[in-house]
Amino acid sequence: MSETLAAADGRDPLGRDTIPKFIAYNGQHRRDRPAMREKDLGIWQSWTWGEVAAKVRQLACGLAEAGFQRGDKLAIIGDNRPELYWSLAAVQSLGGIPVPIYQDSVADEVQYVIDHAEARFAIAENQEQVDKLLTIKDRLPRLKTIIYSDPRGLRHYNQPFLLSLETVMERGAAFEKANPGFYDAEMAKGSGSDVSIICYTSGTTGRPKGVMLSHDNVVRSATLAIAFDKINEDDEILAYLPLAWVGDNFISYAEAAIAGFCVNCPESGETVLSDLREIGPTYFFAPPRIFENLLTTVMIRIEDASAIKRRMFHYFIGVAKKVGRSILEGKPVALGDRLLYAIGDLLVYGPLKNVLGMSRLRLAYTAGEAIGPDIFDFFRALGINLKQLYGQTECTVYLCQQKDDDVRSDTVGPPAPGIELRIDEQTGEVLYRSPGVFVGYYKDEAATAEAKTPDGWVHTGDAGVFTDDGHLRIIDRAKDVGRLNDGSLFAPKYVENKLKFFPFIKEAVVFGHQRDYATAFINIDLGAVGSWAERNAIAYTSYADLAGRPEVYAQIKNCIEQVNRDLASDSSMAACQIRRFLILHKELDADDGELTRTRKVRRRIIAERYGELIEALYSDKQAVAVEAKITFEDGRTGTFKANLAIQGAETFIPMRKAG
Repeated sequence: MSETLAAADGRDPLGRDTIPKFIAYNGQHRRDRPAMREKDLGIWQSWTWGEVAAKVRQLACGLAEAGFQRGDKLAIIGDNRPELYWSLAAVQSLGGIPVPIYQDSVADEVQYVIDHAEARFAIAENQEQVDKLLTIKDRLPRLKTIIYSDPRGLRHYNQPFLLSLETVMERGAAFEKANPGFYDAEMAKGSGSDVSIICYTSGTTGRPKGVMLSHDNVVRSATLAIAFDKINEDDEILAYLPLAWVGDNFISYAEAAIAGFCVNCPESGETVLSDLREIGPTYFFAPPRIFENLLTTVMIRIEDASAIKRRMFHYFIGVAKKVGRSILEGKPVALGDRLLYAIGDLLVYGPLKNVLGMSRLRLAYTAGEAIGPDIFDFFRALGINLKQLYGQTECTVYLCQQKDDDVRSDTVGPPAPGIELRIDEQTGEVLYRSPGVFVGYYKDEAATAEAKTPDGWVHTGDAGVFTDDGHLRIIDRAKDVGRLNDGSLFAPKYVENKLKFFPFIKEAVVFGHQRDYATAFINIDLGAVGSWAERNAIAYTSYADLAGRPEVYAQIKNCIEQVNRDLASDSSMAACQIRRFLILHKELDADDGELTRTRKVRRRIIAERYGELIEALYSDKQAVAVEAKITFEDGRTGTFKANLAIQGAETFIPMRKAG
């Protein structure tokens, strides 16, 4: 609608400079339009914008009655729930700062964030999260009040500092009645320059840092993004990604409030795919891992289908790969190919999109890390307008945006409106200036000064280059890009993304910096490989047993050699071909510190923990012994001992550049 249109710098023409002000506006001007839905016990519950605005007001007054003051922080931990989104707005209305925490964080991780942020209040979704907070409460002297949303299992909890959300809101209603002008006056005090939220980074190299984003950062960036993609109040999304991830805060909270569209919260993490099919969103946002999992699910189902269905699927997927992207982008396509694609849409693409819940999808983004080009091309070939969103928490989500008719798998697009980008001539690092540039790292002036130059440029930590027509191509994390001993470029993430396209490979870690050649650790996908093993009558007892099977090694070897062929066709990446690999006996795990909560590899931890295995890859050994402590589901511990096989993979002669 016209009221959401912005000036070139993203400022709102009506002067709304905080998200609570947009919610209050929606409560008046979109009063009866759906704002939020949540599936509970199999039934979708709905709230209009008028109801959401009233809930936010009531919760804010309840927090004020409980002693919440301007500048206070409130930690939020739980799954995507309407009440938790309302708490974001309620806190901001009072001039406070929300601090969302990843819901699967262990107690020590939660303690660090709450302690570092100096939060006096916390709101938890349910008993699981309350128990987590109670185990660390004695180590958090500043934490005075814990509020819980879901009362199930908490009936006999009687700590004086523990309050139900229902109680807080009841007190809020009484407080507002006694102080009728309080909420509006407090909300009006908020300004664009105030800190809107503190988002803690995933901490790939150490303790997470608290990124302070202002209301201007969020509102202006979101407003520009809405204008770019023509997002409006008729759109719908499924909010299932962690509230602690800046991408969810940006889309499910900020963009929803500014554009006025409806946000749908799934029943649980396990029901996301079925809930996705029921809602059929028009707008979808997911990290690469989600698209990788969706593709793996599709491939598993196809392998279980009849021979005729398999042949039909692969034939029409071939047609889609040939012309699907051109049709999606409105480019010329021969009539015969258009007819074949239409038949494919009727028989394959349409049913497949329906199964995935993407029949109504007009816009989809992936972000968080680079997506494998083959995975990216697969979804676009189906007619799904999937685009890459490049950015980071410190820039308020995005730096580049791809136009619908100019989307490429090997670039992230040109700089978005209002954003300046440049490449450091000496290091190749991408730097930027934008309306979304963060205020700073909370309580870390040294890190802030290191990230931001005196003239306002921010270091991304990513190495990149511009194409001749101005698109940005990200090579890898600048700190991860290295050189083989012969001086050839080594970009591990680029290779890892190619490996993870294959359904059998869930995770990969590639080594090669200051080595003679590249090698890899592989994590198999238990679901995909297990299904394949059952079809081929291969018995196994555990993940480790299946991972060590010669038949599985043969399948992974084929995948790696396909990647090597692809790398050989790119002269700049040909030296990254993998010569030796092993399949790890366990899955890399965030709880073990090997991955971040957003599933990014912690390379330093991997190098320290598996140093002996890495060295074995660069020896003439055909196997390496491992011994590790394991904890069973019933709490018992034991020791795992095995010999991990090391296998070689064929490499290919690089193709020479034409001319």
